[in-house]
Amino acid sequence: MIVPLSAKAMTDAEREGAFGLLRAFLATDEHYRDSASAYGDRGPEALQHALQLFLERPELGFVWLVLDGASVVGCCVVCYAISTSAGAMVAKLDDVCVLPGREGQGIGTALIDGLKSELRSRGVRRIDTSCHLENGRAREFYVRLGFNPLNEERLALVL
Repeated sequence: MIVPLSAKAMTDAEREGAFGLLRAFLATDEHYRDSASAYGDRGPEALQHALQLFLERPELGFVWLVLDGASVVGCCVVCYAISTSAGAMVAKLDDVCVLPGREGQGIGTALIDGLKSELRSRGVRRIDTSCHLENGRAREFYVRLGFNPLNEERLALVL
């Protein structure tokens, strides 16, 4: 069974599963790697620190897991922001990943569907995400789930 779970309720094993899945994604995804230097990627230590921040500061966001039994098979990272156009809280969705070999089984769809319901219940009005310009598969996934293209490019400045 696939069960979404937030970082607040994560066990140590689930946290390690999320860390492993996110670490592998950030280390190997060709589209992320193409932009990693612009993001200021600082490797596995930074990821470990970020996961700890989510546990310590849930008001900033959370890690959302999809479990199949005791195994983490999908996850994403959600951070909160305030939108002046929506006049409300919005969510920034990052690092959506599914365990290699488990793609195409509805895990990503279950992850996003559960996330939409959870965020609505928290009063969040919009989910913003991005995908690499050459990652057509990710773009099709998001559009199929109701995301709309914004006709703009995301930019980053590392401080």
